[in-house]
Amino acid sequence: MTDPPSREIPIFPRQAALLFIDVQNYNARPDGGEYKGQGLKPEEAEVRHAYFFRRLKEVAIPNMQRLQRACRARGIEVMYTVIESLTKDGRDFSLDYKITGFNVPKGSWDAHVLDQIRPLDDEILFPKTSSSVFISTNIHYVLGNLGVEFLIISGLLTDQCVSHAVRDACDLGYLVTLITDACATYSEDRHKTSLGHIKGYCRLRTTDAFLQELDLL
Repeated sequence: MTDPPSREIPIFPRQAALLFIDVQNYNARPDGGEYKGQGLKPEEAEVRHAYFFRRLKEVAIPNMQRLQRACRARGIEVMYTVIESLTKDGRDFSLDYKITGFNVPKGSWDAHVLDQIRPLDDEILFPKTSSSVFISTNIHYVLGNLGVEFLIISGLLTDQCVSHAVRDACDLGYLVTLITDACATYSEDRHKTSLGHIKGYCRLRTTDAFLQELDLL
């Protein structure tokens, strides 16, 4: 009798990609456009979202950098999404993004990936105009062309765009590993609750555990 399929399968580097979700100036810096849109000065944003920016600085970004270095060293594709419209006035954004008030013009500073994990020249970046990268970009087509079956996900926010990516990738047939300490959202409770909701769609791994797994492959 054939064993049922499982998500608990170590990745194959040649069939894997690391995807950073929305780690960009717009929402990962207190002087980013998301907080200016809320009428907050950078120092006010830092105070209001103290947990978020502390977690980014002390936990999530250092772990993203470790993941990035390790995956590059193993020949694993490293990819990025950013919230960015195809137009300067954002008329192509999804209705949800328009209602939310997002405005990240094409080519703007807000649309740049955070300097700490800046892409290399030949790494792929997907500008997206909705919460799910699989809805508003051609990432599924590109991953198919690259032969990717295993998707490693990290980024912002755990309970919003990261969760969307995990669920959609699962439904599209990818084996997903979510790196739990290389993600962040606006409170510890939101982060933990989101992980509890999406654990049925992916493997959950800390950065240390995932890097140890890579060393054994």
